[in-house]
Amino acid sequence: MKETLRYLAGIAGPSGYGSNSTAEQVTEDSSCCVSSSRLTAIITGATSGIGVETARVLAKRGARVVIPARDLRRAAELKEEIQKESPHAEIILLEIDLSSLTSVKRFCTEFLSLELPLNILINNAGIFSQNLEFSEDKIEMTFATNYLGHFLLTEMLVDKMVETADKTGIQGRIINVTSVIHSWVKRDEFSFNQLLNPNNYNGTLSYARSKLANILHVKEMSRHLKARNARVTINAVHPGIVKTGIIRAHKGFITDSLYFIASKLLKSTSQGASTTCYVALSPQLEGVTGKYFEDCNESNCSSLANDESEAQKLLQRTRALIYKQLGQPAA
Repeated sequence: MKETLRYLAGIAGPSGYGSNSTAEQVTEDSSCCVSSSRLTAIITGATSGIGVETARVLAKRGARVVIPARDLRRAAELKEEIQKESPHAEIILLEIDLSSLTSVKRFCTEFLSLELPLNILINNAGIFSQNLEFSEDKIEMTFATNYLGHFLLTEMLVDKMVETADKTGIQGRIINVTSVIHSWVKRDEFSFNQLLNPNNYNGTLSYARSKLANILHVKEMSRHLKARNARVTINAVHPGIVKTGIIRAHKGFITDSLYFIASKLLKSTSQGASTTCYVALSPQLEGVTGKYFEDCNESNCSSLANDESEAQKLLQRTRALIYKQLGQPAA
């Protein structure tokens, strides 16, 4: 109840920010942010929802922004919009389909060939589907896009991030955008085979499972990065319930009257992007890794999301699946 009242009132937490803080507010004070003028950031899902605002604000703060996009025409429109506000912003557009492992691998190869540094990776893209669909790899579409694509993206780019951090002395940051509804998943509902090909498909449950997997990825990758003494952190972010296309997709599950009431409590896009931007740039989070944030403050995720053995098992099975799908020997 206390947390709900804090959210509704927009009361600031220990970071100095709260649910009403916007992405611009949490990045406008140079003393509250690392020097973003030397940073390169990849942001998935940057052509819609909170991804647009995340890209706009990071570009405004001077970061070079790489936008992987399936719709390059929309990405070009976004680039034009950002550069109207920030004429000197450097925006790079590359094609990707996150639901396709082959496409993700191609994107990573193309990005690495540019020989750019990489400081920030924001795994932001997310889909919600009411109907059961499968990717070209014959994997349930929500899981393929929200989790597997981002897992491979991180796997292929993390060495570049470690190298960049070593060369520049600037800590690298990986951010997985997740959701509070990860906590709806019960232990007996979370098996790898169900994630790939669910029985009795439920769109909301599949979305929640993918978001739980995003947090488990954070927990296990954080341990791996610490073990290699890498100057790269990885954290999970719940942006809040934001007025985006995903919320509209969920609308069929509740009555119009409840939706109307709930919509009054939703965050704006700028408020929704604030936690991502805060975790990406705040010097307060130097060295902070493996954590879960909401409303620009560290928070608690579910006990299942904190299960170390579950995280280890998921990472092992995910790597095995990806190597098999791409026809590569396991590392």
